[in-house]
Amino acid sequence: MNQFKHTLLQVYSLLLLCCTVSVSLAQGQKAPAYPLITHDPYFSIWSFSDQLTASPTKHWTGTDHSLTGLIQVDGKAYRFLGQDEKYYQSIVAASDEENYSSRYTEINPGKGWNTLQFNDSDWKTGAGDFGDNKDAQTRWTSKDLWMRRKFSLNEANLSSLYLKIYHDDNVEVYLNGRKIYEKTGWNSKFEYIDIANAAAKAIKKGENVLAIHIANTAGGQWLDVGIVKEKVAANLSAIATATQKSVNITATQTTYTFGCGKADLTVTFTSPLLMDDLNLLSRPVSYITYKVKSNDGAPHTVKVYMGASTDIAVNTQAQAVSVQQYSTNNLSILKAGTKSQPVLQKRGDDLRIDWGYMYVAAPSAQAVQQYVSRPEEAVSIFRSGKAAGTSVTSGAHLTLSTVLPFGKVGNVAKEQYIMLGYDDIYSVQYFGQNLRPWWNQDGNQTIDKQLALAAAEYKTVLGKCDAFDKKMYSDAVKAGGEKYAALCKIGYRQSIAAHKLVKSPQGDILFLSKENYSNGSINTVDVTYPSAPLFLIYNPDLLKGMLNGIFYYSESGKWKKPFAAHDLGTYPLANGQTYGEDMPVEESGNMIILTAAIAKAEGNAEYAKKHWQTLSVWADYLLKEGFDPANQLCTDDFAGHLARNTNLSVKAIVGIGCYAMLAEELGEKETAEKFRNSAKQMVAKWQQLADDGDHYTLVFEKKGTWSQKYNLVWDKLLGLNLFPKEVYAKEVKYYLTKQNAFGLPLDSRKSYTKSDWVIWTSVLADNQKDFEAIMSPMYKFATQTPSRVPISDWHETTNGKMVGFQARSVVGGYFIKMLEATLAGKKN
Repeated sequence: MNQFKHTLLQVYSLLLLCCTVSVSLAQGQKAPAYPLITHDPYFSIWSFSDQLTASPTKHWTGTDHSLTGLIQVDGKAYRFLGQDEKYYQSIVAASDEENYSSRYTEINPGKGWNTLQFNDSDWKTGAGDFGDNKDAQTRWTSKDLWMRRKFSLNEANLSSLYLKIYHDDNVEVYLNGRKIYEKTGWNSKFEYIDIANAAAKAIKKGENVLAIHIANTAGGQWLDVGIVKEKVAANLSAIATATQKSVNITATQTTYTFGCGKADLTVTFTSPLLMDDLNLLSRPVSYITYKVKSNDGAPHTVKVYMGASTDIAVNTQAQAVSVQQYSTNNLSILKAGTKSQPVLQKRGDDLRIDWGYMYVAAPSAQAVQQYVSRPEEAVSIFRSGKAAGTSVTSGAHLTLSTVLPFGKVGNVAKEQYIMLGYDDIYSVQYFGQNLRPWWNQDGNQTIDKQLALAAAEYKTVLGKCDAFDKKMYSDAVKAGGEKYAALCKIGYRQSIAAHKLVKSPQGDILFLSKENYSNGSINTVDVTYPSAPLFLIYNPDLLKGMLNGIFYYSESGKWKKPFAAHDLGTYPLANGQTYGEDMPVEESGNMIILTAAIAKAEGNAEYAKKHWQTLSVWADYLLKEGFDPANQLCTDDFAGHLARNTNLSVKAIVGIGCYAMLAEELGEKETAEKFRNSAKQMVAKWQQLADDGDHYTLVFEKKGTWSQKYNLVWDKLLGLNLFPKEVYAKEVKYYLTKQNAFGLPLDSRKSYTKSDWVIWTSVLADNQKDFEAIMSPMYKFATQTPSRVPISDWHETTNGKMVGFQARSVVGGYFIKMLEATLAGKKN
């Protein structure tokens, strides 16, 4: 009996341990940021914290795109989604709220210029913001600017004051002669700086003056400034925080579980980005599913609240929106968009969409309640249950609220859902023509129909997502192990959602990337190149959509140079290259290699045949200029110009070999032989010029340098067999001696790296042990980086901090190990 008890205790302990490990793994599944709503570069909402309630949800740029979630169980409220935003009321308005007048000079005014008593009558008068581009109300191009704004107050006892400032570059800010802020550097949008303590000593009832000196040091220049005070939301003190038990990321879904007093809640965010169905892929509708059940065996009255900020439909928070509430197709719908609707009037990187309309929809059968309010009132209205008659129809920074009543909930889970959608009306401009999104390419669809279709297909779509998520994860584990599979899960939605799917006027698919958090370029070829593996696996037509615009640019005669362009413009305007410098070897090699990869994936060279003349021009360029590259940029342009770049030479050689492969497929035997022989001769010479004993150099004939030769991976994956296997082996062995805590540096110049290239480099290994040794630090980076943004592809290998770039499509390159398995055995 005692032995039985001992054995039973051992079993119980083992079960408890298993449960503890299971919970620990669930709670410990981390990502730099968690994808919630992911469709395109504008419709993209993330949680930047491990706890869903630790911060407001954000657009990938870091600007708040707030979603708020509460559950009420037997009258007690728990927050499970988002955090209260800061709400501001202007004391001194900036130009995004109203036009203002100020006095300014570009000549040093001497002492006392920042005091209230100073006589500025000989200064100029300027309107609104100052800058050196067409958007500025007052043009400023000199080095220095001094600006004064007078304002009056009815009271001086103001708390929670913030300086609202957008400046480029160095700035000093004074209030009534007292310095309240100083910064060396610049920002790219309004920041809110707490000045409560500094301002309290300077501000007074009656007339005041805000005085600024700004100095331009390089590049662009800008100044816009105001003062705001924080507004406090009403009646939130009694709201508890739900206990987050787990978070799980799959390819298309992010799922959270919570304990909410006597009820348990599961919340799943599903963006059905399934690449075998372009109509579904392009449908701009995500599902938010709520499942509730009792956890104590007793029934409980439950209702769930979701608030969506109209900031999702604006570039800056102060932009005025119009709101509409209506019902159609058995859906209850809230709609919001800017009053101005400046369709495709802005281009750049750190921008949000401010045209088109956001939609929050729920099946009417759920007895849903919806209302619109100011954000500081939204939750108190929900808690009071008195939503009738509270809606507003216009304003700035409003909240669209939806309440789902679950009634009595017992041990059997009840499920309801909300849909979040966005109709951008026109998505991009392509050589002067505005293009509609793929789902409405002929202009015959409406977002209401798409929402109704999404509702009708809810269970079917979620079933497809579940099946795909399981298969993708299983395939990733088989290809590279569980840590590798975790990286693929993190990268899947991010990569796809950095693109927009449209059809060209010529009838071709266009899958146009945005170079997020870099320079904002659209359809950058050396962003397409690292992104390609994901799309080669799941739908090569999407990769064609990433190449078609570049081919058209050359074949239409708009791009006249004998090598491939770098980009098609700055997102969302694809009217021609805007990057300041060409990358001739880089982009020509990329285009040829990816065309060959499409041929390998599809088992034929029909796509290459369509563009053969253009490919031939680029191949000839590589033949002449590619082997020993001049002092030009490669895809790692952040590292600067580099002549005789051995990795860029590899790209040219592989590109030439790919062209030979395609020529063979197309029956051009003589051309194939010529180019393949040239490539083989180049390889022999490359080995001589790059040799440095136990590795190969960063640049030809420069001993003591080294670099990742990630471009070699296509020689291996496409079966070109140009480089001897000894080259791979020597490099991999050397790389294993150069790793830091968070990965293999890009090359011998710096300790930073690119995670996409590291994964590519790991695939050069001929065994699982070495592959994992190089790949695993990327998993460590993804789960331990202190940089809480949609995963960066450029980080420091010593501490895991982001150096630059975030939310980019290039993480599609993580799938290259899976691509190796996919292409294995396919016909050349």
